[in-house]
Amino acid sequence: MTETTTTPATAPRPALPLPETAARGLVAVGGLATAASAFLSWTYSSSFPGDLTVTGYPGGLQWVTLVAGALVLLFALSGYRIRGLRWLTPGGADGATVIVAVGALATTWFTLIAIADELGGLANLTSGGWIAGIASLLGLLGALGLPRDRTESGEKNPLKRILAYPGNRPDLSPAPALPAAVELLVIAVAVAIGLGIFTFGIDTSYGELFGGFLIAASFASWALSRSGALGRLTDITGRHRVYSAVLAFVAAAVFPFTQSNDANATIGVNLLIFGGTALGLNVVVGLTGLLDLGYVAFLGVGAYTAALVSGAATSSVHVTFPFWAAALTGAAISGIFGIILGAPTLRVRGDYLAIVTLGFGEIFRIVVNNLDGVSGPNVTGGPNGIPNIPDLTIFGFNLGNSHTIGGITLGRFANYFELMLVFIAIIVLIFSRSSSSRIGRAWVAIREDETAATAMGINAFRFKLLAFALGATLAGLAGTVMAHVNFSVVPDPFVFAGPVPPNSAFLLAAVVIGGMGTVTGPLIGAALFYLLQAKLQFLQSYQLLLFGIALILFMRFRPEGLIANKQRRLEFHEDETESAELSTAGA
Repeated sequence: MTETTTTPATAPRPALPLPETAARGLVAVGGLATAASAFLSWTYSSSFPGDLTVTGYPGGLQWVTLVAGALVLLFALSGYRIRGLRWLTPGGADGATVIVAVGALATTWFTLIAIADELGGLANLTSGGWIAGIASLLGLLGALGLPRDRTESGEKNPLKRILAYPGNRPDLSPAPALPAAVELLVIAVAVAIGLGIFTFGIDTSYGELFGGFLIAASFASWALSRSGALGRLTDITGRHRVYSAVLAFVAAAVFPFTQSNDANATIGVNLLIFGGTALGLNVVVGLTGLLDLGYVAFLGVGAYTAALVSGAATSSVHVTFPFWAAALTGAAISGIFGIILGAPTLRVRGDYLAIVTLGFGEIFRIVVNNLDGVSGPNVTGGPNGIPNIPDLTIFGFNLGNSHTIGGITLGRFANYFELMLVFIAIIVLIFSRSSSSRIGRAWVAIREDETAATAMGINAFRFKLLAFALGATLAGLAGTVMAHVNFSVVPDPFVFAGPVPPNSAFLLAAVVIGGMGTVTGPLIGAALFYLLQAKLQFLQSYQLLLFGIALILFMRFRPEGLIANKQRRLEFHEDETESAELSTAGA
């Protein structure tokens, strides 16, 4: 009799005594029923946003539940090793299935609780609502009965098994090369799905819908990461970097054409300004490892410079520059301020540098508040700032006017969105070229160990000063667009912390949580934080509380950020990697 053995890295261990087939079938039934319940009426009253009284057609939050239930069904079927679905779970299906099941349960019951809170009790739920709640619970119970895929260290704790990062698994090899045409198609489909998800999220018209969308999107992203699908997609895009980048910018340029009004374009252009500024801070924090707590001041320098030379009636500088000259001037002045700040302070490190930069940010805010013609020379207009900044005219194209292109009308903010997208492309290009150059390698060496870098002949002070100057220049470039988008420049946004971005705390969080040292990480982090602020207005009193909770959770479970390069991921998961190697060697 031949005895079959399996390696500890892949040996299944039932979490519950339920047979695997029954558990997986229960998950599939729960996911299917959850998705189908979206076509039933969930409440008697149409007062709840989205009108969930209709049978036969989903509305509002039911669309989110429909997608969440479909994902549960999809992951359950992938566990059957159906041909064509295994690409979804190259790192194992069961742990990811638990995550999407929890996500479907959280999304569904978030909706049911919101209905009860809005309408005055669970009595307002119809049978469709109860079916949705019970179906999502069945899906989770079945998922908990699956034989969880074990981590390399043989971890017995089910929570730690689920949280294990799939990129550290020795059995998760890089994505096999597919035909070039297929890989390009995969990237195109992924970008199209990403554009659709972003468009849906930014188009949510009320806080409850955005909250449900955020819950579902978070658990779906977690599950795709846990299953290894995102890692495989990263491998494919890495083989076609230029194509992926161009396609991403094309998709972003298409975004205003998907909107029927200019309100979402307003959020979009401010999000790009926030993201471009975060990329500049990424040079200082992510690449060089310098903690700058007053970085938003450089954004203010660029904005005030552009406002002063814009031809505004209230400007104390009675000159009008073409926009390209104003943008270069704002970027140059911000870079000079970066050098002025860095020259005397960059010889200190760590906490001392953070305190100095924090002081610079406060000094900037106080100075522009006092340059009002009363407390000091009339330069910035004091608390009133510089209002009535005229719209830009580029090549005879007035960005303040609506324009019709291909039968679609683009409003003022959509025009500025396209302009800021060009600036983002420039910022990304500068950041990418700098990070992969000899200078970028010197920055990384300083970040890892400044003493060792100095011993190897790197002039740490000069390279840190260059990082400060470049980061300030990129922030100033974004600030020149911000001045025209907002019609005015006032001191209020340029603070360390506050409920509204951009401020230094939100910028720093966007870089750290997005992924330090990467290109897409700060952009995604900036989008996340700005959308949270813009869409959850009804939680304004608790925004900073939620902000703090999010930081704690990310630092505990995802310290490397949402998008992390391989080096930083291995740094933060060194213990898991060592355990994996020992376990593999023992096997």
